[in-house]
Amino acid sequence: MGLWQSRRVSFISESAPSVLSVLRRQFDVSWGLFDYHLSRLGGEDFRWEPAAVCWTVRPTVDGGWEPDWADVEPDPVPVPTVAWLTWHIGWWWSVSIDHLRDEAPRDRTAVVWPGPTGATVEWMRDLAGQWRELLDAGPDLGAPARFPWRDDPAVTVADAVAWVNVELMKNAAEIGQLRMLRTVGSVGG
Repeated sequence: MGLWQSRRVSFISESAPSVLSVLRRQFDVSWGLFDYHLSRLGGEDFRWEPAAVCWTVRPTVDGGWEPDWADVEPDPVPVPTVAWLTWHIGWWWSVSIDHLRDEAPRDRTAVVWPGPTGATVEWMRDLAGQWRELLDAGPDLGAPARFPWRDDPAVTVADAVAWVNVELMKNAAEIGQLRMLRTVGSVGG
């Protein structure tokens, strides 16, 4: 009899926190980092291009904004700007919210970036508020997730919530790094 067969260890006890409470705390950590960087963004941070090959959000003739996009990721992958990252967050987060609400997910082209202003920061904060409301409502974490895995029955809503938390943390770190590089670069010359 092997070690694992002789010792049945339960990693979940009655006193263990619920999966939802862990996911909620994970979101709070991710959001805390993101909000830290959002609070420090200036208008010049959004469209700063740190490299020759960048994805950004470009002004349109009608006064709107259009994100750079390729259906097949190019090689090398363009460095995203803060503008592009905030649009991208708005897109995947809005679609995630649509799926959890059991609504038709909006198309990528229907997600409009507000511009390099406080409106983008408020948009991000509004999405965070909607996400908190969904988590507070106690979603069925064991139900199959329809996004981002295209209806794989082995992947649950809990997986989707964890993915949102991780994706938010990754994008927050990218935005923070871009903001710090621009700030330090402008100070040093």
